[in-house]
Amino acid sequence: MTCLLCNQEFQEKIRFCDILFFRNNSRAICNSCSNQFERIGQTHCPNCYRQGTDMRCADCELWEKKGHKVNHRALYRYNLAMKDYFSKYKFEGDLVLGKVFAKELKKILSEYHDYTIVPVPISDERMKERQFNQVTSMLDYEKISYSELLIRSDSEKQSSRNRQERLSNSTSFLLTEELVPEKIIVVDDIYTTGATLHEITSLFRAKGVQNVKTLSIAR
Repeated sequence: MTCLLCNQEFQEKIRFCDILFFRNNSRAICNSCSNQFERIGQTHCPNCYRQGTDMRCADCELWEKKGHKVNHRALYRYNLAMKDYFSKYKFEGDLVLGKVFAKELKKILSEYHDYTIVPVPISDERMKERQFNQVTSMLDYEKISYSELLIRSDSEKQSSRNRQERLSNSTSFLLTEELVPEKIIVVDDIYTTGATLHEITSLFRAKGVQNVKTLSIAR
C-alpha cells in the first residue's frame, strides 16, 4: 500500500477474521506518519480535552462565566504534524486526505448511536475555493449519516483570526430547520478556543435542545 502522506510503500498484515467477515480495515497512512500524530492522553481538561491538566482549563472557566458549559471531546493534539496535515488537506485541496481519520471518526461516532451528527459547515466562498467541506468529506468516505442543519454566512477564514477575534466575533451560523433532534453531536476538524462550537451549541439550545455534545479531530 502507498501512504497518503509520505507516498512511501508499506505492508499491512491481513487477519483471517477480516477476510472471513469481508472487513476492510486497510489503513490510509504508514506507521511512521501515524506515529507523528499525538493522541490526547488520559490527563486532559474534562470539558474540552486540552491536554496537560485534569482540572477544568482557563478557556472552559471563561466560557462558563459567559453561561456556556463546554461538553467537548477531541482525539489528537494540534501539533506540527497535524498542522501540516490540515494544511495539505484543507488549504492545498488534497481531498483524498479525508481518508486519514475517517475510519477512526466512524468508530468514535458509533458510540453516539442515538445522536444526530451535525457537521460544521463552511461558507459558500470557502466552498468555491476548496470544492469540498473538510468535515463532511471525512464522513462521506465512511458513509456516515449526518444532517446538515446549519449554514454559514460569513466568509472570513477562522485561521486568519487571532485568538481574541475568535473569542469575540460571531461566525454567523444559522439553522436550516425549525424542528431539530433531541440529541446532537456537532463535528468539526479543529477546536481552538471553542468559539465556533459555542455559537452552534447556543443555537441548538435556544431551540430547546439540552443534550448537545461536540467532537473534533484535533485540539
